Amino acid sequence: MPSTATAPRRNKSRRDDDAPLIPILARKVREIEAKAQRGKLGPTNRVKFQVIAFLVREERARVKVDDALADGARAELLKRLDGVATILAKTAARDTSLIQLLEVDQATSPVAKRMRRDWLLESGAELAPEELIIADIAPVQAPVVPAALAERQVTPPAVESRMMANPFLAPDLTPRPAETPRRRLDGWELMGPLYKAFETGAGGGAATMELPPLPEADHISPKGLEIMVHQSRLLEAVRAGHRSLLLADEPGLGKTAQSVLAASVADAYPLLVVVPNVVKMNWAREVERWTPQRRATVIQGDGDDIDAFADVFIVNYEILDRHLSWLGAIGLRGMVVDEAHFIKNLTSQRSQNVLALGQRVRETTPGGRPLLMALTGTPLINDVEDFDAIWRFLGWTNGEKPSAELMAKLDATGFTPADKAFYPEARDAVISMGIVRRKKVDVAADLPDKLVADLPVQLDDEFGRGIRDAERELGERMAAKYRRIVEARGDRGQAASLAPGEIDDDIVRLVAHNELEESKAAGTGGDNVFTMVRRIGQAKASLAADYAVQLQRSVGKVVFFAKHIDVMDQAEAHFAAAGVTAVSLRGDQTSAARQQAIDDFNADPEVGIAVCSLTAAGVGVNLQAASNVVLAELSWTAAEQTQAIDRVHRIGQDEPVTAWRIIAAHTLDTKIAELIDRKQGLAARALDGEQIDDDETESVQLAALMHLLRQALGGE
Repeated sequence: MPSTATAPRRNKSRRDDDAPLIPILARKVREIEAKAQRGKLGPTNRVKFQVIAFLVREERARVKVDDALADGARAELLKRLDGVATILAKTAARDTSLIQLLEVDQATSPVAKRMRRDWLLESGAELAPEELIIADIAPVQAPVVPAALAERQVTPPAVESRMMANPFLAPDLTPRPAETPRRRLDGWELMGPLYKAFETGAGGGAATMELPPLPEADHISPKGLEIMVHQSRLLEAVRAGHRSLLLADEPGLGKTAQSVLAASVADAYPLLVVVPNVVKMNWAREVERWTPQRRATVIQGDGDDIDAFADVFIVNYEILDRHLSWLGAIGLRGMVVDEAHFIKNLTSQRSQNVLALGQRVRETTPGGRPLLMALTGTPLINDVEDFDAIWRFLGWTNGEKPSAELMAKLDATGFTPADKAFYPEARDAVISMGIVRRKKVDVAADLPDKLVADLPVQLDDEFGRGIRDAERELGERMAAKYRRIVEARGDRGQAASLAPGEIDDDIVRLVAHNELEESKAAGTGGDNVFTMVRRIGQAKASLAADYAVQLQRSVGKVVFFAKHIDVMDQAEAHFAAAGVTAVSLRGDQTSAARQQAIDDFNADPEVGIAVCSLTAAGVGVNLQAASNVVLAELSWTAAEQTQAIDRVHRIGQDEPVTAWRIIAAHTLDTKIAELIDRKQGLAARALDGEQIDDDETESVQLAALMHLLRQALGGE
């Protein structure tokens, strides 16, 4: 039987004796109003809104026909109920999606019924036995592919080949558990108390499950790589059998590597990784780096070019909807959702797609225990109920009640939500399901004091294709000049001694040097190395800005560096649309305006991002309130990049600094990043007095043009 224990009755004034439910409704509606004012109405608060509306109507009808009430008392009670109804109406006006809840005649879900029962018991009402025990509605299994998306489904030809090669999934012979016996907490509404346990920080302490000790040796990393202590301990938990994890480490602590290695430890293949578009290429690179024995494929568009026999399928949120059918049928054994706060809105199609696939993976994995990982540095954006979708994906709750495993942990506490001691115990129980949260300061001893992390992005739109076409045309233009020079020399000089297919480096350097001089004279006219890099920066702007927003929500303040004003303008517009307050440091500012922007960034907690010009803000600026830098565009010199990062990495900085370089894959951008890194190595060697190669003394612009020319000649 469910517990019917009630909270101790407070001393009430005489006017509450006739309607003890009204003060409870007044308190609850004020809670809803406060949440709505902060834009934090999650699923539980919406149910609470519905129950209040129903009880107001029910109580109004009771008061009107209660013959024991004097007319004055009845009028007073109706006035107070009108006050509650007025607040409901104002709240619904603020969030119009609530209006439909006001039109519902009664709250019928089990959660709403339990909430109504608990409030009535708190008011001292006597309920019939059938109102005390509330049975759950048998869940209706939603299809992986909603009817509205059925026509959009695609099946790449390569996937058909894979499924023909193995048309049957391995049978699941795992014995099914017997029906779960009724537990002491089965009759309680528990989702609200679970959210409250986290909202109040009940019990305190970091939200990290107990992890196994560090193993004696690293037997996981491939040769030449080594994982850090905090990464190794999480992987030991996976080795011990843990299969659902909310990994909420701060950016820069290697969540991607931990997930890739966790899949290897758990043998969770095929593995699906759902990510924002900006990090698709990085995920493929990390899979190759940490598990070279596994193959990854990135799904673009309709997936015509995917490797259907790959171990890891990487897809971005925006195109997942057209691949639901075959992904649900291919026999996935694991699923990782990167930047999992993207699914916090349960009404969005994006969230529903992810949850449906997660449920499908649980159903088709032998034993029902796939590897499910939600990665986010910001599991909470607006409200503690942002946990809802993530917990559902991981299988910890179904939105209305905890899973059998979590329910057993809660039941083992020996408390109910009527006990204060329940809340810290409940928080610990949820954390033990698999929440892991580490900050940079927690693992600072394992981190370098400054790290430059490359984030390759795919420019797969028309703009990106245009850039690659322009690069090829520039390379072919220089190649034509190279061939004319070789032909003009005939049998004279070094060209005469070249073997077929061999390239004359002196002529390559000469052609590239002439092209560079012409580019400098032309400025922004025509296609040259400078306009090419500018176009790449423009194409990357929104992707870089989007990543900066994700970082800001994870770690707080972020410094965003760009080279061109139009890229800065694009970024600032993106930040404003995302609701992130930003300041700008540009070359055309007065000294007073510039200093005010710096002070606002360092001192004002509402300012999340500083948008800085590489040339105007790269020196003489202190922005150490941040420890994360986004380099949206690459510099032409290693020194300029270092100067930018050192606006954050300076005396007084308490945390390791991470600089995220956004690099356009398969473009000149990749070569420029490589050249900048080489120049940094050159600077160190020069200071140490070591030998310097001639080609490393060339400018980055010249070296980049030589690369394009060699590529056009078939030499690279």
